[in-house]
Amino acid sequence: MKLLWLDLNSSYAHSSLALPALHAQVAARKDISWIKVSATINENPGMVAGEIYKHCPDIIAATCWLFNHEALMHILCRIKALKPECMIILGGPEFLGENKRFLMKNDFVECVFRGEGEENFPMWLNCHNDKEKWKDIPGLCYIDSNGEYHDNGIARVADFSSLEYPEKSELFNWEKPFVQLETTRGCFNTCAFCVSGGEKPVRNLPPETIRERIKIIHEHGIRNIRVLDRTFNYNTRHAKGLLSLFREYPDMNFHLEIHPALLSEELKNELKTMPKGLLHLEAGIQSLREIVLTTSKRAGKLQDALEGLKFLCSLENMETHADLIAGLPHYHLQEIFEDVRTLASFNAGEIQLESLKLLPGTEMRRRAEELGIKYSPLPPYEVLETNDISSDELQTARLLSRLLDGFYNAKAWQKLTRKLIVDKDDFLNIFLKHLTDIGVIDQPMGLERRGIIIYKFCKQYYPEYTLDATQAWIEAGMSLKKEPAEMIRTKHVTPPDSWEVIFGKYNEQMRLCKLPTGSGDSHIWYAFNQDEQGGIPVFKAITY
Repeated sequence: MKLLWLDLNSSYAHSSLALPALHAQVAARKDISWIKVSATINENPGMVAGEIYKHCPDIIAATCWLFNHEALMHILCRIKALKPECMIILGGPEFLGENKRFLMKNDFVECVFRGEGEENFPMWLNCHNDKEKWKDIPGLCYIDSNGEYHDNGIARVADFSSLEYPEKSELFNWEKPFVQLETTRGCFNTCAFCVSGGEKPVRNLPPETIRERIKIIHEHGIRNIRVLDRTFNYNTRHAKGLLSLFREYPDMNFHLEIHPALLSEELKNELKTMPKGLLHLEAGIQSLREIVLTTSKRAGKLQDALEGLKFLCSLENMETHADLIAGLPHYHLQEIFEDVRTLASFNAGEIQLESLKLLPGTEMRRRAEELGIKYSPLPPYEVLETNDISSDELQTARLLSRLLDGFYNAKAWQKLTRKLIVDKDDFLNIFLKHLTDIGVIDQPMGLERRGIIIYKFCKQYYPEYTLDATQAWIEAGMSLKKEPAEMIRTKHVTPPDSWEVIFGKYNEQMRLCKLPTGSGDSHIWYAFNQDEQGGIPVFKAITY
């Protein structure tokens, strides 16, 4: 039997963990020949289908999620037309809700799995040609030969710690810049917008298992791990155990999702002492409004979340990103702008503003009409309007997200952008309008172009910040011949008798430049390595 896995992702930087997780459970079977075809959603579906057809598979399996859904259907329907005897089975988050409509519409798909498949996918392989036995497989949804829909509920792995590691599978992809790792299954939280909301009980891997898996990953040369746990700090003891394991690999980086409202003093002390650069934290905050979080059934008190987030953002040994979700019930546009300013004042490493998507199987999708939410029926199921935010306002929030990604989340311009956000109540509104008026808000822009735009903007609207914009430009290593560096002197510059050093150490072999501050004889001094044209300054000082 030839089983082909279609690994369809949004980019080649990503890879499916489902493939090695399932394959590891049946790798010993000699009656199954596994083949993998990898592609991205941007490729021609006919070309991908042609590649699959060459292998003449008996079964095609794939994971379906909101961003690959449409492309996946285009590919699979072509395969079924070319090879009608081939069986197609799908799993993934797209099937956590009601699946009858999907199977009726896409009759080229034999069945779909709802939930966790490591134990039940092997059961299906044992009887894939006998539909009478499918009724006994938990999580399987299908339409029988009489046209009757069968829904076998949701599959949950009974013993998470007994599963074979995905890393042991020969189909594990070690060519990617990062890998994913689960240390828990399930979530204690009850978020109404999340597919894991209320997925209990939470099941943990024992520490020795996690240590062995990290060791395998490290031996393969991977230095970035994205821990898939929904909330790694749901239990302080478990979180401390993880951090202790991570310390054993100081040359790695672990990407974690953390709930800022659940930070015990014990865990705070642990985080303070972690090696610099070892952790990258995603802090789920969603909104800074009590009624929004209550309606969304987000666990934890808002005040605790704010205090926890402020603590995390103050840590210099790690970076903390915070996220907001436009389109949540009771969340107004002006409040989103205000919450962005608050997060900027906390010094968040990044601010991610996303639009709410009503995913299959979530409580919020089931209650959409009751909550006054209108959303697209097609992937990615984005919210179009609510009782509290109009369609136009959601578009404004989307453009605000573009602004944040282009300027606040770009390290070169972050310090300047943060300063403007915090100091000027009207900055975000005025800058967003400016970017829209000049027609660039929805365009891809290089780092240099963004720097020129914000420099010119400051000259026009906030001239007192022009010097800050010039310093940001220089310190980002941009060209000293471009407009943002128009005030800097690069020729016949000699050092003063004394200066106040901000960073670096000056020597006479360096190229020295000076920038007037506009205040008397005060100057800012930069020095560059002599053998480099431009580049990042290695020295900065100021004279008054």
